[in-house]
Amino acid sequence: MSSLDLARWQFGITTVYHFIFVPLTIGLAFFVAGMQTAWYRTRKPEYLRTTRFFGRLFLINFAIGVVTGIVQEFQFGMNWSAYSRFVGDIFGAPLAMEGLLAFFLESTFLGLWIFGWDRLPKKVHLATIWAAATGTLISAFFILAANSWMQHPVGFHIDTAQHRAELTSIGAVLANSTLWVTFPHTIFGAFTTAGVFVLAVAAFHLYRNRETELFRPVAKVALVITLVASIGVAVSGDLQARVMTKQQPMKMASAEALYDTSTSASFSLFTVGSLNGNHEKWSIRVPGLLSFMATGSFDGKVEGINDQQAQEVAKYGPGSYKPVIPIAYWSFRLMIGFGALAALLSVLGLWLFRRRRTPTSHWFYRAAMWAVVTPFLANTMGWIFTEMGRQPWVVYGVMQTQTAVSGVGASSVAFSLVVYTLLYGALAVVNLRLMLEHIRKGPEELPDVDLTTEAPEPALSFSY
Repeated sequence: MSSLDLARWQFGITTVYHFIFVPLTIGLAFFVAGMQTAWYRTRKPEYLRTTRFFGRLFLINFAIGVVTGIVQEFQFGMNWSAYSRFVGDIFGAPLAMEGLLAFFLESTFLGLWIFGWDRLPKKVHLATIWAAATGTLISAFFILAANSWMQHPVGFHIDTAQHRAELTSIGAVLANSTLWVTFPHTIFGAFTTAGVFVLAVAAFHLYRNRETELFRPVAKVALVITLVASIGVAVSGDLQARVMTKQQPMKMASAEALYDTSTSASFSLFTVGSLNGNHEKWSIRVPGLLSFMATGSFDGKVEGINDQQAQEVAKYGPGSYKPVIPIAYWSFRLMIGFGALAALLSVLGLWLFRRRRTPTSHWFYRAAMWAVVTPFLANTMGWIFTEMGRQPWVVYGVMQTQTAVSGVGASSVAFSLVVYTLLYGALAVVNLRLMLEHIRKGPEELPDVDLTTEAPEPALSFSY
């Protein structure tokens, strides 16, 4: 394999691995903040126990996410130095804002939250977790601003003398239309992830008939969060698809393996045969759905791969501008499919929990525990589609991936790829073990203190 292939594999592995933790961190931060708010307003001990229990799960996840995120950013200088030199003036601006503003905000106030249980007034301590949760949103916004610029570059010009892109308007970068459909889609996905995760944890204890009075309301809250967030994912995803069709029509055509321009284009739920447009043997199709997803009209026109290839050759010169069609096709469907499973689970769960009922059959609890993987898989498939569907461009229409790689030998990249893969595998084992041990242990019992007083109690210190 070439250094380019190895560098792409390495970046793909570290990015997908890092993004396992990001959406759960965002969603859990607000769930913990909501539980602590409920405790502050009611002083009911079950809300405090829930806050502290899920707070530790949030901290474990946050720590691993920070470590893997730092490694991911280092790769821009190690394996993608040509990219960094060319677009660093633009790409670095939102990342600098994320580090100086968002990460500073969330890390500082998270530290105050961790060590402030027995030192800060309750209202101030509550404010710290809300500030940290808000910091995760701001962090996601700036990082997505950088990625959205790669999808739809705006607010720049090319300095031909120095052969580099230079920022002309940070406002244009932050007002990028791609960003403003990608951000809500990502955040709704994060809340879906947290909702299913919290539901799975609650189902684990309800399955064993442990802490029923504590975890039954937790499960209902998680189901509501999952359902609302899933609806948000669907609506924002529809808006994102329409923007994507205008900005990257090749990506939408590749998602359907649509080779010829069509009106009233159908959407294939499942296809048997090759995806080259010539050997389709059997498929399940929804008439007009692709046109609706792409244009908002069931009779809308969707440009095909062949026409897009001809247009891009005329605009950018000879070469193939098609992504790997099977990856684009299947990642798009798996993203939708796994997301739909999470939404279906929430609807079913709310029906079973209706009118203060608690499901007596264990099949739902088992399904909820297994379903914990669905939002993570949906997030992963979504990012694979987003990034792989843009190929061969690293910055769409401006810079191709093959010109962005560093001049590092294949053996060096292969060595770092093996090291990172093994390291991340070890981190996965450590993280999973810590999470499972804490989940099995369950919420801790509270000390016998007066929880209604404003004065903080040393016995409530938050430690491992």
